[in-house]
Amino acid sequence: MLSLALGLWGVRRDGSLWRDEAVTYDMARRGLPELWRTLERADAVHGLYYLLMHALFRVFGWADALLVLRLPSVLATAVAAGTLALLGGRLAGPRAGLAAGLVFAVLPPVQRYAQEGRSYALVCALVVWASYLLVRAVESGTGRAWAAYGTVVLSACLLHEFAVLVVAAHAVAVPRAARRDWARAALLAAAGVAPLAVVSMGQSEQVAWIGGIGAGALVGFAGPALLGTVCAALLPRRRDAGCVGLVGLALPLFVLPGLLLLLVSLVKPLYVDRYVLYGQAGTALLVGAALDRLLRAGGPIRAGAALAAGATVVALLPVTLSLRTPHSRVDDVTAVAAAVCTAGEGADGILYTPSRRRVWSLVQKDSFRGLRDLALARGPADSGTLYGTEATPSVIRARVLAARRIVVLRDPAGQPLDATPQEETKRQVLAEHFDECGTRKVRGARVSVYARPGQC
Repeated sequence: MLSLALGLWGVRRDGSLWRDEAVTYDMARRGLPELWRTLERADAVHGLYYLLMHALFRVFGWADALLVLRLPSVLATAVAAGTLALLGGRLAGPRAGLAAGLVFAVLPPVQRYAQEGRSYALVCALVVWASYLLVRAVESGTGRAWAAYGTVVLSACLLHEFAVLVVAAHAVAVPRAARRDWARAALLAAAGVAPLAVVSMGQSEQVAWIGGIGAGALVGFAGPALLGTVCAALLPRRRDAGCVGLVGLALPLFVLPGLLLLLVSLVKPLYVDRYVLYGQAGTALLVGAALDRLLRAGGPIRAGAALAAGATVVALLPVTLSLRTPHSRVDDVTAVAAAVCTAGEGADGILYTPSRRRVWSLVQKDSFRGLRDLALARGPADSGTLYGTEATPSVIRARVLAARRIVVLRDPAGQPLDATPQEETKRQVLAEHFDECGTRKVRGARVSVYARPGQC
């Protein structure tokens, strides 16, 4: 219930959404032929999720779009918390399980993605369910139980293929006597997701925006890993070698997926924390079980644990509040649209630089109505792409020079500039033939007005 309440609290974020959610909204509302054509070229990794959201918008298209977009994540997170409580209860007792579910619900990354129209919360719920089914399959040893486990793992991987990294965690957790059955189920799941992996590898340019491993990523991974390790040290090891132990499952569940993605990123940058959000379940299991053990100790230890838990909840309150504001994401599509609506009065056209920022126009299209997209050749849906295709540099140059007043949407100052011929043409023509009349900074964007010299 706590997870559901936190998910519903402020779920609309004052009507704002960020660019990744705008992509979900646009893709979900495309016709199936258009959606399929796009997935052949881009974003196949999210294909199953887009199909699910397409179905939801077909059924609930009359409802508030933001609620349709985000409620699946809210419900998935609540299911994940409940399943985690069951899993913790099975491995360490009902109070430890309850504590794990509560800890999971309040973790900041979990709260964040519980309120986003993306696939990560659903993947997390499936991974937690798969971990629960793993424990059951090891205990029962039936083919049916292993088939259920493999099916759920495959479902998680089809929603986002980086869920396959949980297989490494489960490989460490599964006892020796069950490894053959586990390997069979895991191989079948890997074979099922292989076609998606092949297709998405051909679309790898989509993740070219991911930079190298920064200090923030390392701290974000190492901090919870250290916390989990300390909690694991407080817990007894399970003596039954034929069963899955809490520490043996939870510690690899958090550490291995993130660590493997970090190691891969040394060659090809791919690490983004939300790709392995499901690792937070491992942290919650360890913290919940350790907290239960300390609270049962009695005396000063119990009082100290209770005080620490209460202080942590209070310390997380500002983060909890900020996550429900428009400023909690890298940009605000709604604010961009409102700024364009104001700046667009009297303008001849609009330019997006870089072109992928055309995503800002995919939701509130009325704010962009009447502004000709000076660089666009074919729109996103018509071209079967995420952001549309752009005209040749010469055509862009001619269109811009024919305009007198232009709205220009740009990234915040200091961001890297794309070096494509189209982007260089936009910057060159604006610099040589237009004056910047004014710029309004909104969350994650700059909305500028350019006009011919002397006409600002």
